[in-house]
Amino acid sequence: MSRLKCIIFDCDGVLFDSKGANRVYYNHLLANFGHPPMSEDEVDFVHIHHVMDSVQHIFRHYPEDIEKANQYRLSHDYTPYLEHMIMEPDLLEFLELIKDDYRTAISTNRTTTLPKVLELFKLVPYFEMVVSALDVDHPKPHPQALERILDSFGLTAEEAVYIGDSIVDREHSAGIGMELIAFKNPGLPAEYHVNSFMEITRLPLMQKG
Repeated sequence: MSRLKCIIFDCDGVLFDSKGANRVYYNHLLANFGHPPMSEDEVDFVHIHHVMDSVQHIFRHYPEDIEKANQYRLSHDYTPYLEHMIMEPDLLEFLELIKDDYRTAISTNRTTTLPKVLELFKLVPYFEMVVSALDVDHPKPHPQALERILDSFGLTAEEAVYIGDSIVDREHSAGIGMELIAFKNPGLPAEYHVNSFMEITRLPLMQKG
């Protein structure tokens, strides 16, 4: 019989294809201070890091603007960028399927925009616990968020699995000894690899036996 009791999700790159939204948002920040758009390497960086590290990184050549950029983003409405986020097409089907059998949570480096994203896409009822980079002292890849979720649910790392798409997620789950489902990233070291949510239902760890 499966020992799996809890499924924990990353947000960006898993629940959503948010790379386009991140590109538009961070390029807007740069343009607001008269700087050119991000390189593709910078796009990849901001896709997997929390906003504080991302601003620090893309403004590293303009240190005089880092503090001003952070002040600007805190007053800037993120809502227009949500239209660039694309929810995975089978996410709701998967969440409906697992809701009665598994505890569910989110561990993400997204910050202030997370509640708005979940509300807009009507995902709030599907997750019992949401831990963002604002809720912990040490964001991903540190395992503190996963530790908080497991403590709240009274579970061990062996009774949960994390779904992520980046090396940050691999380090996040490995730091607590939790198995990782690599989402749409076949080159990422992980115990399992899938290209859609419904593929997860066919993995050995989901089989009740």
